[in-house]
Amino acid sequence: MFIQEEPPINIGADISVRSFEIISDELKKYPKIEDFDSNEIEVISRLIHTSTCFEEVLNNIYFTPNAVPKIQELLKRRAKIIVDVNMIKVGISKFYLDTYGNEVICYINEPFTYKYAKKNRTTRSYGAVVEAIKRHRDEPMILACGNAPTFIYSAVNTLLNEKVNLKNVAFILFPVGFVNVVEAKDYGKRFCEYYNIPAILMEGRFGSSTMTVATLHATYKLIKDYDGDKKYNGK
Repeated sequence: MFIQEEPPINIGADISVRSFEIISDELKKYPKIEDFDSNEIEVISRLIHTSTCFEEVLNNIYFTPNAVPKIQELLKRRAKIIVDVNMIKVGISKFYLDTYGNEVICYINEPFTYKYAKKNRTTRSYGAVVEAIKRHRDEPMILACGNAPTFIYSAVNTLLNEKVNLKNVAFILFPVGFVNVVEAKDYGKRFCEYYNIPAILMEGRFGSSTMTVATLHATYKLIKDYDGDKKYNGK
């Protein structure tokens, strides 16, 4: 006989709280967690929450020094968030975007992107980020990638070619796959280390657009300086 059941925990907020309690308890079993500061652990917990993968996250996550607070500063300065796919764009919380005045830029489906890719025999992701950086070169920007590794090559090369002020730039890099992925992440990592650019990235093949969104949400959540109306107090 089959007996119908209901979820043991049935309230969304309660499910979220219990999930993070479980993650916190299980993280204590991994000595690797001691390598990270409290901000980084918040990001790691979010990444585990969205993937359920403890070892993959802990063994492959990489932060440049003080990456989280530096990315927060760019967000508070109304940074444009330039992304490789619309999946990231629709996944980012409207509350956070409205609170800090951030706009998500994704030109992947624009006609000029198709033309660029065809003319230059490259991916649309490569062409989309070229145009995004050119159009917003004088504004703070966070380059967030969860799918297309060619986005990383294009971002690095366009930033250099356009002589963008790299003090206004940060990277969140989580492309996933088999072709160009490891090499692209290594290229982005070396670029960020050389030019002292804040970055959070997932080394190896592992990653996803949902993990990119989770990283941004964790970073937003750690920002404390907004008032009772939940509007940022800075300029």
